Amino acid sequence: MVSTTVDLTDPGLWALPDTPALVEELRREAPVHLTDTVDDGPVWSVLSYQHSAEVLRNAAVYSSESGSLLGAGAGQTPVGSGRMMALTDPPRHRELRAPANPFFSPGGVRGAARSIAELAGELFDRAVEQGEVDLVDVVSALPLAVMCDLLDVPEKDREMVVRVCDIAFLGRTPEERRAGHQQLIPYLMHQVMLRRTDPRDDLISMMATYRVRGRLLPVEDVVLNLDNIVVGGVQTVRHTAAMGLLTLVQNPGLWQQLQRGEVGMDSAVDELLRWTSVGLHTLRTASRDTELAGRQIRSGDRVAVWVWSANRDPEAFDRPDLIRLDRSPNKHLALGLGAHYCIGAPLAKAELGALFSAALERVSVIEPTAAPQYNRSIINFGLDHFPVRLTPR
Repeated sequence: MVSTTVDLTDPGLWALPDTPALVEELRREAPVHLTDTVDDGPVWSVLSYQHSAEVLRNAAVYSSESGSLLGAGAGQTPVGSGRMMALTDPPRHRELRAPANPFFSPGGVRGAARSIAELAGELFDRAVEQGEVDLVDVVSALPLAVMCDLLDVPEKDREMVVRVCDIAFLGRTPEERRAGHQQLIPYLMHQVMLRRTDPRDDLISMMATYRVRGRLLPVEDVVLNLDNIVVGGVQTVRHTAAMGLLTLVQNPGLWQQLQRGEVGMDSAVDELLRWTSVGLHTLRTASRDTELAGRQIRSGDRVAVWVWSANRDPEAFDRPDLIRLDRSPNKHLALGLGAHYCIGAPLAKAELGALFSAALERVSVIEPTAAPQYNRSIINFGLDHFPVRLTPR
């Protein structure tokens, strides 16, 4: 059995400069390690692309119902188990996903692309006028506004909802973030009840009135899924956008490549998703005894797919340590794989493309005014602050 004393669940690990070399060494030693973690006990850490894909594809063996993220504690089952998209397996997962699918389909996103691009442009116009800004704040505003549109939040409530979401997603401490969610959830519950009797053409109404085998979903389940969608939609874009811009600042040749139009934005977005891999891991639990990379996995064992490591596996990517904005093919796992492939992937890519394009069109130089501050998270690893000075184009 290959085990490691390196605790990949240590949030301080991922901002260290020598972490890429450490992870590469672990992956080369073995694709699957048994990791002793502080909060979750022994966990199988999957580091290779091949075996990560095997786990993510096989929901029949590797279940999401006991948790999709580390940090809940050994033997703890999340509140939303069996009730939320992220915490269900097929066929229940497909049933919960069905009412939200039309809002995140490629066709639906194409219809909203112009308004997303206009909003991203307005955000960077204001940022350039200010001169010195925190880029995390700038990029966070777009997914929040888009989510308000999807939920059809009344105009009179938007300032409050954005403020509460800011606390829930951007709060400095777990207590602050929890307090934000405690304000957001009652609001969502009130809106679900209203739209169950007076539905509109929006995501809340669709979830509130959707029937599974003839029955409406319980209100609590609708709210849990909406909260999950909002969290995922805002956090993935916020962290990938900020980390992507940091990557371009640290590699000015890539910035110039994009400004000269030498690389398509779609492929650039995919490569920045691969490179940043802000959703560091995905958790599964073995539903029966199985074997993975020669390791004997027992029913009930927790298996953590380290997406960041899989996306840098030289067995799957040519020269993965290089950022190649025109990389093709690019079958990264940053947005998942299999049944749990990110429902909001088309929307997230559209938002990221709009933000990067707006920055490139309006800014000639992004100059950091202080060192970027990394967060302490293995769920959405990214930046808390990225203070910069923007020079207009």
